Amino acid sequence: MSNEIWWRLGFFFSILVIMMLLESRMPARKSPIKSNTRWFANFGLVFASSLIARLSVPIGLTAVALYNQEHGIGLFNQIATPSIVAIILSMLLLDILIYWQHRLFHNVPILWRLHRVHHADAHVDTSTGLRFHPIEIVLSILIKLIAVTTLGVPAIAVLIFEIALNGLALFNHANIRLPQAIEKPLRLILMTQILHRIHHSQRVSETNSNYGFSVIWWDKLFGSYKNEAQKADNDIDIGLKEYPSQKQNASLWGLLIMPFKNK
Repeated sequence: MSNEIWWRLGFFFSILVIMMLLESRMPARKSPIKSNTRWFANFGLVFASSLIARLSVPIGLTAVALYNQEHGIGLFNQIATPSIVAIILSMLLLDILIYWQHRLFHNVPILWRLHRVHHADAHVDTSTGLRFHPIEIVLSILIKLIAVTTLGVPAIAVLIFEIALNGLALFNHANIRLPQAIEKPLRLILMTQILHRIHHSQRVSETNSNYGFSVIWWDKLFGSYKNEAQKADNDIDIGLKEYPSQKQNASLWGLLIMPFKNK
């Protein structure tokens, strides 16, 4: 746990670099907006979100989990559970929580105002997987803090889950198209790029599907899984119809104020 930050940063930057290299060599779709313009806005939003989240919630999830373990707080710290069982159950329950959190942000109007910053991107690539409004990031951290405390999630489970969640978000937003021989069996378990691009469609029935960031199980279990879009993967209209312009989609200031403007 003392090396948590290095584990997280190591995995994050390794996956980010690999995905961006693959995008440059084998892009699935062409961006309607210059990449450097989008990247400045998207990565700028990551920096702003990280800074605001750190100031708003200065204590990390792993530190909270360790405190809970030391003081016997939460379900798995109160009942005798083998460590491996507690870790696996914790990760599954956290993943279900993220699924429902994502679905809630689509269906509650005030929360959608925040989440539409992510969906307004006119192109989907690895940087889109990081493009979330700072207020949404803070709310997500608070939701996970409550869950980690209530369940008594082991600190190692928090670390593994956070690394996996961030890594898979970078993976399934990547602007690549895996060979069918790989994509077809992989989509039986994971949310692949093709499946997630359906979620970024302008068609509302497609946007409100495939909420999972990691596995497809919860979408199938709760009736939100969509195997294919009405249009071919190359032709899906990405983004939101109400935000068609480059200025709205690729301006850092425009992204920061987007939730507070009527559209």
